[in-house]
Amino acid sequence: MENKLKTVYFGTPDFAVPPLAALLKDDRVEIAAVVTSPDKKTGRKQILTPSAVKAYASENGIRVLEYASVRKEGTEDLKSLLPDLFITCAFGQILSEEILAIPKLYTLNIHGSLLPKYRGAAPIQAAILAGEKETGITVMKTVYEMDAGDILLKKSIQIGENETAGELFERLSQLGARCITEAIGLIAEKKAQFTPQNAEEATYVKKIEKADGLLDFSLTAEEIRNRVRAYEPWPCAYTYVRGEQLKIHKVTAAGGKGVPGEVLQAGKTAEIACGSGSIVLEEVTPQGSRRMSAAEYVRGNKIHVGEILGKC
Repeated sequence: MENKLKTVYFGTPDFAVPPLAALLKDDRVEIAAVVTSPDKKTGRKQILTPSAVKAYASENGIRVLEYASVRKEGTEDLKSLLPDLFITCAFGQILSEEILAIPKLYTLNIHGSLLPKYRGAAPIQAAILAGEKETGITVMKTVYEMDAGDILLKKSIQIGENETAGELFERLSQLGARCITEAIGLIAEKKAQFTPQNAEEATYVKKIEKADGLLDFSLTAEEIRNRVRAYEPWPCAYTYVRGEQLKIHKVTAAGGKGVPGEVLQAGKTAEIACGSGSIVLEEVTPQGSRRMSAAEYVRGNKIHVGEILGKC
């Protein structure tokens, strides 16, 4: 293709890497630069670490622009690139109207839900929390309103019965790569058609916080199972056993009855009463220890029938 689409890619976490990789391999695209957030201190040792997108871009010789606030710091830099397209994917910052107006063609966003459902910061976790059986990727035109732009294309996938957010992130990231490649084809062939969203069907989700992982055993067993799946691997569902935190990675729903949070069984595994039904623990991480099976945890006499979990 003689006239490549000069593109600036905005992204930060692992989720945004496969679409960037797909664009880099696409002969119809020229990646002029990648925009990402500055390096952050991570881990117990607080080591300054680049974003996943920066690391990938640097390895592949792509120019990297880093801004704590692209609205305040990056507008003139972006204008100087004279781009045809901006593409955003899990960037984590809101673009100003001035920035959205820079590309000759469009600013597109790769969003991890079937819009207009689950606009906002955590659509993948939200779909699992809601017990959805299906989700997907939407490629839309970005406007100065949260995930409200006209839709270029959508692709759906089924959510596995026991699939965690981490597992679904991986699959949706790969789907996002395929979707943006298809979107580029439509634009290059001048076949792009955009469909307005039905605002009446829109739902919104908030950013996930660490405290969201604390389980409320007054919920139904299925709701708690969905929370365990949605918060794996971060922030991870957890409760307290006699003041010590117990991270819960995997459970199954059962039909036991008791006071919410009550330990109903503590033999080969542990069964905990919920507001309706019960959950059976499968994999946990006790405070100050490693991840282990619930059976191994129970063998250590760490949990007793009749006690109530959740009290810090």
